[in-house]
Amino acid sequence: MLYKGNCHCGKVAFEVEGEMTGAVRCNCSICSRKGTLLWAVPHETLRLLAWGDDLGTYTFGSQAIAHRFCRTCGIHPFAEDVSEGSERSAYVNIHCIDDIHCIDDLDLDAVPVIDFDGRSA
Repeated sequence: MLYKGNCHCGKVAFEVEGEMTGAVRCNCSICSRKGTLLWAVPHETLRLLAWGDDLGTYTFGSQAIAHRFCRTCGIHPFAEDVSEGSERSAYVNIHCIDDIHCIDDLDLDAVPVIDFDGRSA
């Protein structure tokens, strides 16, 4: 299924294709503060539709993940694995997917959530 999403102001927009079979709740210091629920997808399935100078990047710790945010509204729509190679992942904040609670064939409450110990990673 093709999902579209964006930050709050719409200056950073994306689309991603795949089946939402699970989500990740990370307890690292930034994810726990943001309250994101992340859908891990192969990096090549995430396509940016709008970004320009509005897309900011924040990394910390091991700098393995680039947390992307809108410089205008501050919302974090996704993050990216910055490693090289074909195994790269993207992590879409499912709260930024357009009308996620209104998609007919998706029961968001039924999506399994995996707790990831990012504080120890």
